[in-house]
Amino acid sequence: SPLQYGIVLDAGSSHTAMFIYKWPADKENDTGVVSEHSMCDVEGPGISSYSSNPPAAGASLKHCLNQALRDVPKEKQVGTPLYLGATAGMRLLNITNQQASDAVLSAVAAVLRSYPFDFRGAKILSGEDEGVFGWVTANYLLENFIKRGWLGEWIQPQKKTLGAMDFGGASTQITFETKDTIEDPRNEVMLKLYGQVYKVYTHSFLCYGRDQVLKRLLSKLLQVPVCYNKSILLSSVYNSPCTEKERPSLALNTTITVVGTGNGSLCTLHVSKLFDFTTCSFSRCSFDGIFQPEVSGNFIAFSAFFYTVDFIQTVMGRPIHLPSDLRDAAETICATSWSELLQKAPTLEKRLPDYCAVSTFVYLLTTKGYNFNNHSFPNIAFQKKVGETSIGWALGYMLNLTNMIPAEKPSSHKSMMYNYWVILILLFVFTTLTSLATAVCLLRRS
Repeated sequence: SPLQYGIVLDAGSSHTAMFIYKWPADKENDTGVVSEHSMCDVEGPGISSYSSNPPAAGASLKHCLNQALRDVPKEKQVGTPLYLGATAGMRLLNITNQQASDAVLSAVAAVLRSYPFDFRGAKILSGEDEGVFGWVTANYLLENFIKRGWLGEWIQPQKKTLGAMDFGGASTQITFETKDTIEDPRNEVMLKLYGQVYKVYTHSFLCYGRDQVLKRLLSKLLQVPVCYNKSILLSSVYNSPCTEKERPSLALNTTITVVGTGNGSLCTLHVSKLFDFTTCSFSRCSFDGIFQPEVSGNFIAFSAFFYTVDFIQTVMGRPIHLPSDLRDAAETICATSWSELLQKAPTLEKRLPDYCAVSTFVYLLTTKGYNFNNHSFPNIAFQKKVGETSIGWALGYMLNLTNMIPAEKPSSHKSMMYNYWVILILLFVFTTLTSLATAVCLLRRS
């Protein structure tokens, strides 16, 4: 059957990724039929870092868009929807300087419009959108919403949906289906997909993404691995709404040197100060006064959650099953000397100094923040793909905007032809087997 294509640019805070999806045109409304055709990482930083030179943000995308011209057949390009969604990096820029964020978006849109695809807009997603579309992507790919039976009929699997946890450069999201009352309406999303209604809790924590957490930590004076030191410009720490409240009286062009002590418990102390557990006007909260029901069911944790745990398991060689495993691994990373870390993972030099703090943060966020315990923590799967398709908000966003997930349960009449074929084949098999059996009986008798 002829293939259809769709393109989403995921403009994150630290970089942009382009995903090209494909699906058989006649199976458009089936679940799980859309898969990743190819992807492309845009070179350079996220589009929000081009605030002083917006045209460069647009230009940075051309290499990947040219790849899309090669990856999508020429005759399909005009009908291929193209979207750009920007996340927390642009949310922050929008807070700091709305004029600059508008300029970046229009520069990007101008470039996207110059390609033959069906460009349908460049916009900043809300944190809630980002959380919910990530949840939709994971459950769609795992066929948790609906699937075809072998007779072509629609089956509503009695599977529970999976919670989704996303950890980007500037924000982190938690989203899961719950039976509990959601006390804050801002955290409640009702979704009707394939005739089923889902009550979903979601929250996005701005300034709790990996890069912003590190800025906030540096602003509180960061612990890094032993014997590691690094000079940093104060302006690189205080150039964000996430740290501006703590801006010191020193000139921002001052350079300071950070020296690692490798003290894991001191690191934990500093990282835990990033969370506020003191105020809560609901029956229960995660942190910073945000309502959160008890976590329930299985979860999938992707993006930097995956990369952090993957580093611990593959480079440090430590399996993660319980919260204590994560805590001990973080302590070990902090206590490992810089030279030893470099020896273990020479290709990761750029990110290596941060694993001590980031692992500690992931431990505190999941256990103290979201309240996963020895019983619920093992229900988290840390993975970045289902099959060949990356998990993130991009696929769910496209499915939603192209109306590929109908609210109502699809009617089965499309599959009637299919049913007749199956019945004919079964009849054929049945008669063949009967005649074989008869022949065998007759042979035996003779």
